[in-house]
Amino acid sequence: MPAKVALITRAARGIGYGIATCLARQGTQIVIADMNGASAKKSAAQLAKDTGVKTLGVACDVTSRTQVAALVKKTMKQFGQIDILVNNAGICPFVDIMEMSEEVFKKTLDVNLTGAFHVLRSVAPRMADGGAIVMISSVDSTLPVSGLAHYCASKAGVDALARSAALELGPRGIRCNVVAPGVVRTPLMAPFLDRPEISESFTSRTPMGRLGAPDDVADVVTFLVSPAARWITGARIPVDGGLSLREHPSMLREPAAPEPERTST
Repeated sequence: MPAKVALITRAARGIGYGIATCLARQGTQIVIADMNGASAKKSAAQLAKDTGVKTLGVACDVTSRTQVAALVKKTMKQFGQIDILVNNAGICPFVDIMEMSEEVFKKTLDVNLTGAFHVLRSVAPRMADGGAIVMISSVDSTLPVSGLAHYCASKAGVDALARSAALELGPRGIRCNVVAPGVVRTPLMAPFLDRPEISESFTSRTPMGRLGAPDDVADVVTFLVSPAARWITGARIPVDGGLSLREHPSMLREPAAPEPERTST
């Protein structure tokens, strides 16, 4: 039986790369898609070296239907199949809803929701029957957070899109589920979470008493795309150490992060 092929967006580092690594260790061939083409290729090469699986790194802006189509074409040319899709791309600048520009709101939805639609719409017709899709959402999709109105709205849309995909693709045996991470320590979040007052504000609200790591999310995704989850579709699984059981700290009252954007990876 040929090895399965997984296409993962925004996978050059962070949660996306963690997912790629976890799947590769099980023998899955990996396509790393990322806005930064050089990073995608470098990460794919490193993953191949570390795990011995075949990989492909491709530059892709998920807001561009043309680039998404090219990504899928390159994947099919290289591997001839797509068995697993992980929609992971996302952005989120912090801004008060009354000060938020239409441009910022639209860009966030374009990347987080419309981008996920572009990839889903391009991959699903070529996905092998019995395939698996995981959409990376956020605990913020169901919990309002000050300063994240656009992000919360986009991720709520991702949740709804995944449920519809599960309904419509089910007859082909294709499952679609959502993983909703809490606060995960990644390279992009490090400048923010390395500030003790910020890190503590989240840790103190997390029943498990710590922030997440990419592997915490990757292990759940790996389960959901495996045969062990063959009867699970349309589900939304929070992976947050229990953070969603409590109110989030306000991002508008906390000291501002040094980075202008937070991403889902």
